[in-house]
Amino acid sequence: MVKGKVLIVDDEADIRELLGDFLEGEGYDCALASDAPEALDLFKSSPDIDLVMSDIRMPGKSGLDLLGEIKDIDGDVMVVMISAVKDIESAITAMSKGAYDYVAKPFKLTEVGLIAKKAIEKRRLVLENKEYQKGLEIKVAEKTRDLEEALFKLDKTYLFTLRAMVVALDTRDEETQGHSLRVVKYTLKLAELMGIKDEKHLKVIEYGSLLHDIGKIGIPDAILRKPGKLTPEEWDVMKTHPRIGYNILHKIEFLEEAAQIVLHHHERLNGAGYPDGLQGHEISLGSRIFAVADTVDAMTTERPYRYALSFEEASEELAKYSGIQFDKQVVEAFQTVPLDFWINERRQWDQKFIDNDYDLLK
Repeated sequence: MVKGKVLIVDDEADIRELLGDFLEGEGYDCALASDAPEALDLFKSSPDIDLVMSDIRMPGKSGLDLLGEIKDIDGDVMVVMISAVKDIESAITAMSKGAYDYVAKPFKLTEVGLIAKKAIEKRRLVLENKEYQKGLEIKVAEKTRDLEEALFKLDKTYLFTLRAMVVALDTRDEETQGHSLRVVKYTLKLAELMGIKDEKHLKVIEYGSLLHDIGKIGIPDAILRKPGKLTPEEWDVMKTHPRIGYNILHKIEFLEEAAQIVLHHHERLNGAGYPDGLQGHEISLGSRIFAVADTVDAMTTERPYRYALSFEEASEELAKYSGIQFDKQVVEAFQTVPLDFWINERRQWDQKFIDNDYDLLK
């Protein structure tokens, strides 16, 4: 069995043939070259060479030049320099540039054999380690893909469950059926127009806008489903729903950030909102974006006590209260899109509910 392939480079025929005969007798397959260019050609045509043994001083290109060119082709090949005693310093320099070892003339063949054996053993260890690392990287990549797929499915399961829950909640409040799902669509479009691209941030905004009214689960039906206007006392009870929603969600790890949007979705830029009376940028960007989407849907939805406004009228109302109730930048983002876009979005979602098309939950 061949122990390895060795390329021997020396301009002295006697030396290269001596080394070749000896190493072949030790079980190596040897190729011989008389100078650096010939050696380079042989090396390029034989990708299975494990070890190059090269003289340092040769006519034309030196062994150091050859070392650099060979290492550029295959950084893992072992190179042993052959030097005269007076070139020992050059041999040590070669090792700093990637040579494995050196032998000095006059050399002992037994020493050459030992160095060749160790060099090829090291190469094989290096290659085996590389293969192991490559295999490990493939396994890690596969596991990562599996994990990403599992997380994607888990996220879809979360979202489907939350949307189904919200649909169930919306059926409790007939006036706002479909509101939560429509407002998610509007909010995410506004977030896109605001230049938000971070997937995690968008997911927080999506969950927060979807669950913004989850606290209404704690509001008595007598108040929640009252067809007329609420009394001041009833209104005080209704205004507790953001805090109720926050208390439900904030201890759930994947909804912790979304819970902040739920808590502050009725805050106003001028501090006149509830429950905390926050102002300006004290209100999270997600909550400020949601506030515009929520108001647009509310204004364009018919109630027993008032007609629905047109999207044009809703846009005028946003402009009127921009900087007071609503963030100016969000209002501007809403108005950069033709009103027909928002009208078509509303029409499509209304039709889904008329048709009981629950594909919207996917």
